[in-house]
Amino acid sequence: MFTTSAGVLVLEILAGRLLAPYVGVTLETFTGIIGTVLAGIALGSWWGGRQADVRDPRTLLGPVIAVGGLLALASLPIVRLFGPALAGRSPVTIVLLALLGFFAPATVLSAVTPMVIKIQLNSLRVTGRTVGRLSAISTIGALFGTFITGFVMLAAFPTPPIVIALGGALVAAGIGLWAWLPRQPAGSPSSVAFGAVALAAVGLLVGTPCERETAYFCASVHPDADRAGGRLLVLDTLRHSYVDLDDPTHLEFTYARNVIDVVDATFPSGPLDVLHIGGGGFTLPGYLAATRPGTDSLVLELDPELVDLARDELGLQTGPDLRVRSGDARLGITALPDDSRDVVIGDAFGGLAVPWHLTTRQFVAEIDRVLRPDGIYVLNMIDHPPLAFARAEIATLAAVFDETAVVAPLDRLAGDVGGNFVMVGGADIDEVNIALRLDARGADDEIITGAQVERFAGDAPVLTDDYAPVDQLLEPQPAATMPRDATARAAVHRVGRRRRPGGRAGARRHRRLPDVGSRVRHAGPRPPRDPLRRARVRPLAGSDPRLLRPRGPARGDGHRAGGSRRTDRRLQRRADRARHRSDLPHSGGWSGAVGHRGAGYPAVRRGARGLRRGGAGARRG
Repeated sequence: MFTTSAGVLVLEILAGRLLAPYVGVTLETFTGIIGTVLAGIALGSWWGGRQADVRDPRTLLGPVIAVGGLLALASLPIVRLFGPALAGRSPVTIVLLALLGFFAPATVLSAVTPMVIKIQLNSLRVTGRTVGRLSAISTIGALFGTFITGFVMLAAFPTPPIVIALGGALVAAGIGLWAWLPRQPAGSPSSVAFGAVALAAVGLLVGTPCERETAYFCASVHPDADRAGGRLLVLDTLRHSYVDLDDPTHLEFTYARNVIDVVDATFPSGPLDVLHIGGGGFTLPGYLAATRPGTDSLVLELDPELVDLARDELGLQTGPDLRVRSGDARLGITALPDDSRDVVIGDAFGGLAVPWHLTTRQFVAEIDRVLRPDGIYVLNMIDHPPLAFARAEIATLAAVFDETAVVAPLDRLAGDVGGNFVMVGGADIDEVNIALRLDARGADDEIITGAQVERFAGDAPVLTDDYAPVDQLLEPQPAATMPRDATARAAVHRVGRRRRPGGRAGARRHRRLPDVGSRVRHAGPRPPRDPLRRARVRPLAGSDPRLLRPRGPARGDGHRAGGSRRTDRRLQRRADRARHRSDLPHSGGWSGAVGHRGAGYPAVRRGARGLRRGGAGARRG
């Protein structure tokens, strides 16, 4: 019982690593795994107790443990076979893959506890003592499995050998009990042993997407066929970094070029003191070392094995000017002195999301403490429509820094598509110089600042240590609730009636794509006019208030802000109908709502009956 409870918890923790290459590492991943294992424990406890009442549990105990070991061994090839086909981040995909891999072993192994209780329970006078003692042993086994796996085994061994060792130990224990306890002829232990060896071999033979499995990531490095020195680092499901071994100044990813544009625009030349939150492929530290000699780069990287991988395959060379400290950045930044860094670059990811504790106002306040008065914080992040995470994060930066900015393509800022956003916080952001550098590079990215950022953030919450649901904010919404694409929104005006889906006719008024920012194309002072003069952005009624939608400006007589001639004509017709109803006679119970099947329609029917009953006198009246 101690062993089987420990085995269930070991599998539960290992499930996160086995599923990560296919579904990522998010709160949803662990939620799906924990829920699946708990469901297996519940079903197994019920089934095991039922079987213990029907048959002698001594004849079942060994075979059940052996079969549980076989199912534990089978989880490895099952996940690797079905993982590529079920890859994705949706809760359905996560739960389905967890069910295939871990529900069956959790169910069978959890059936052991009620069987042992039935064997040990000889007298009703000691029921409480017996059940309590055995439950405590089972819980202690679960705690042992949790601690030994999380603190020792995952740090020392890859996941597949741990799964094979666990399954083999359970099969051996089951066969031993099978031979020792009195049993009925229900099978052959030798066939179970043969099945265990076969499953272990299949698990080792099925390919894994991991080149190197660390305690936190499934990492692999892929050569670029188009560039001899190009190397792509993939962590779990994310294309994380690109490094050119022959040219450290080559920046393949757009977000990396945007980050450097912001840094170079703020500090045109000379060495810098830079703090990097997250190392990955160490592309940006290498770029700064090559282009700004003397730059002091300190990298806070969670995974020490990732640092070793970068040294072995990505050309990382550490030294006095490029140092790496392994550990959590939230803890590492507290050891840095005040006003010690010119730039802080945030590029840490757990799957697609920035780890939640690196997004909060408290962490941003620590960054502000470390920055010098003229320093900047540059954050790379990913979000999808309706950009709930991006809006919340820029609102969080605005709660700490005097000025904020967002750099991304126009359609991404408008909420039509997802991708990378580069966010900037500081005391004085030189948006003119940043925009000029974006133009000089020919990028399609835009920079928005000031009031534009306020409208972009809308009413998004500020993330704090008490409230930072990053994974839920990042989760893409269903396509039906996403904004229409730019092509549909740029269609010609249609003020007539058109057929809607389902055959219902109605009017659909054209909405222009909001002009959420344009690059500053001159080096003079800021123009006094609002750069969003072509659109007044407002939330769309009846939908997520953070979605930006335009409100048209006033256009003179016959037009109102946010309205149209069609709206005016509709209101005028309603007013005419109201005046017409007010002039109608009110006799015999007529309600005044003649011909209108609304709330007054029953009164209309009653009035008609009254006229018929009233006869000529009523008609004369």
